[in-house]
Amino acid sequence: MKRLILFELRKIWNKKLSVISVTAVLFLSALLTFSTYQNMYAFDGRGNEGSGEEAVQIDRSIADKYRGVLTDDKVMQMMADFKITADLHGMNAKYLYHNAMQSAVFARFSDMEGNWNGSSVSDVFGEEEIRVGYINGWLHTSRNFAKIILVLSLVIISMIAPVFSGEYGGVDQIILTSRYGRTKCCAAKVAAGFISSLALTVFVTVFQLSFAVFLYGTEGLDCSILFAPLTFTEGFVPFNITCGTLLAYQTLLALTSAVSVTGVTLLLSALCRNQMISLISSAALQFLPLLLPVSETSALFRLFVLAPIYQSQCFSILSVQQISGNILYAVWAVPVAVALMVSGMIFPPKIFAGHQI
Repeated sequence: MKRLILFELRKIWNKKLSVISVTAVLFLSALLTFSTYQNMYAFDGRGNEGSGEEAVQIDRSIADKYRGVLTDDKVMQMMADFKITADLHGMNAKYLYHNAMQSAVFARFSDMEGNWNGSSVSDVFGEEEIRVGYINGWLHTSRNFAKIILVLSLVIISMIAPVFSGEYGGVDQIILTSRYGRTKCCAAKVAAGFISSLALTVFVTVFQLSFAVFLYGTEGLDCSILFAPLTFTEGFVPFNITCGTLLAYQTLLALTSAVSVTGVTLLLSALCRNQMISLISSAALQFLPLLLPVSETSALFRLFVLAPIYQSQCFSILSVQQISGNILYAVWAVPVAVALMVSGMIFPPKIFAGHQI
């Protein structure tokens, strides 16, 4: 059995499309991370201004000054330290960006002119304890990670789609079946499919997060994502979790997405006798939930958001109301992934064995 699985793994990974796709994902991951890093900007209001590495150092030094639990006194200190002296020419002060900390405090505690709007920490965040620190780099990492996982789901489809569909009419499979039996051959294909998708997902995740640690260090992983620059106040996770927790949930969803996509793709690969049809139908089914007219306010959205494509995107499912305490609704992606994995293990071998030539 081990020899059969290794044989199927070689067939998956020796394809030019697989090699090119994986290389493209790693290149995209590095490109997004590095370009984001290079395009960062910060100005501390006292003559220190820079982009790229210099901007990160400026933001980190500012964050160190206010590190810890956010209090009303810290808010007043920030408003005083970042007080606007130039004419904004009618622009709302909350859209002004000098550095990540200034943008975060102005987005929540500033009026049109950049003065304190009278709100307290409890007015804005309720009873939540908000820990402040350098989170800008990690929030950008999280956003880029979501893009990479979405692309990765398509790469997995391209790798797994031919597993069964590419064998219809093939001589190799007939020879292997006569020697090892249909059950073992089909089981080896399924195992190779799941091993490949999970191994690739783990590798890409480690690559992405390791690159981020190299650029930003581990500082800020224990800080709240809620006290973030204005660019992250919309379309982001609305719950008080730390950057480390956010990335942990994203990693979980990356794995459930890989398992879910693999299960569905294996099923379609067994149903379709043509590799191209299998590939197109798998990709179409992956994006289908995005095309259906289900709004976020609909009760059905809580079900639709568990689809593999939303697991890949991650922010939609992470934004759904929490189940209880600090456990997010996103954990329901685990039983969904398990169900699709079991389906991908049971039905494709039966379908393929029944139509095998």
